Amino acid sequence: MVSSFRVSELQVLLGFAGRNKSGRKHDLLMRALHLLKNGCSPAVQIKIKELYRRRFPRTLDSVPDSDLAVAGIHSLPSTSVMPHSPASPLGMVLLQDTKPQFDIQQLSPPIPPVHPDVHLKSLPFYDVLDVLIKPTSLVQNSLQRFQEKFFIFALTPQQVREICISRDYMPGGRRDYSVQVQLRLCLAETSCPQEDNFPSSLCIKVNGKLFPLPGCAPPPKNGVEQKRPGRPLNITSLVRLSSAVPNQVSISWASEIGKNYSMSVYLVRQLTSAVLLQKLKMKGIRNPDHSRALIKEKLTADPDSEIATTSLRVSLMCPLGKMRLTLPCRAVTCTHLQCFDAALYLQMNEKKPTWICPVCDKKASYESLILDGLFMEILNHCSDVDEIQFQEDGSWCPMRPKKEPLTSPSSQGTDLINTMYSIIEPTETKSKKKAEVIDLTIESSSEDEEEPAAKKKCLYMPETPMPQTKG
Repeated sequence: MVSSFRVSELQVLLGFAGRNKSGRKHDLLMRALHLLKNGCSPAVQIKIKELYRRRFPRTLDSVPDSDLAVAGIHSLPSTSVMPHSPASPLGMVLLQDTKPQFDIQQLSPPIPPVHPDVHLKSLPFYDVLDVLIKPTSLVQNSLQRFQEKFFIFALTPQQVREICISRDYMPGGRRDYSVQVQLRLCLAETSCPQEDNFPSSLCIKVNGKLFPLPGCAPPPKNGVEQKRPGRPLNITSLVRLSSAVPNQVSISWASEIGKNYSMSVYLVRQLTSAVLLQKLKMKGIRNPDHSRALIKEKLTADPDSEIATTSLRVSLMCPLGKMRLTLPCRAVTCTHLQCFDAALYLQMNEKKPTWICPVCDKKASYESLILDGLFMEILNHCSDVDEIQFQEDGSWCPMRPKKEPLTSPSSQGTDLINTMYSIIEPTETKSKKKAEVIDLTIESSSEDEEEPAAKKKCLYMPETPMPQTKG
């Protein structure tokens, strides 16, 4: 409530509490919050409630009365309520809240706390600079299905300056900021860090303007509306970049039985994959002995098993880009030896953050990534090999592809000559056949039998003109 007060209301509250009410709004707000954290008197708590009701009359019923019970309002003596006349709205509410309202609350379902102890999962591509609205429950104001709640936050001059300095103009005249105002929604669960989660039929307005939700909602399945996948929302384009004017956020959603949601607003700085890669390198390279120990553990013979593994074959190619590894990386939670390229993995998650290991399809968060020192050594020693084999003692050897048996140079030359002759052979055969057919020396078969030597001589002699005789 105090965080949503304007300067005039903060001055009234601090003056009522007997504190210094001069200074800038940020100083007044810090002074008022410090007053709350140190434990203020019940009268000051009543004053905060009264100022809040005056500022937001429509959200009068949104503040649960359980907060008053926790603050000790119901246990106040009658003298503490007398300074407020019964005719005032606050006096009427306090008189009505004494006995009957307390009995009704015992029968109603428990109301979730306004500020639950919710922790959201950290986003690797964003550094949180400040918390503008800490996780706040989306409390139902009525029994209707569709609910709406308003939130207010203000920026300090320093925050406005950081946002404006980070502005960059993108192609098409669109403005983009590396320092952003980020809105996040999640389930109001305190058991573990929560991922971004959107309620059904979500609609967000910032300063009265509709904020377009990213992505398309899945099509209805079996007539039931599907929910959008949750993700952080960059609302910087609709935020008033001024420290004098506060910003209002309106969230409307459809209530679900057994599910409560929480919203929060942060000032963050967006990081690139190159920055995350540099941070990963600064963490250092893991000692090669860790990987050797993992190899020995995998290749240790199991006495209960009839099959013993004596070697492991691992590829030096990245499963993402199908190229040779440059920065071999894997998560410490993975049990396999196969690595993937760190730069390519970060670039893919920058486009669509899934943080799934491409080898085993298990979660591989940025915090769990390590650069493998053993594979770095292997890549430096083997530049012409794409696969290696690990032995039982942790050693490795390159796996070169089997080459086809080479033929001798003489046989290669003979094959080449035969090929050339096979091309020329038809013409030679024709010429030979033509020379054998045109034979003018043969007169009869009887002469062939009597003079075989002369026949051979005629067949192989070159063709010459025969002498002409008379008669």
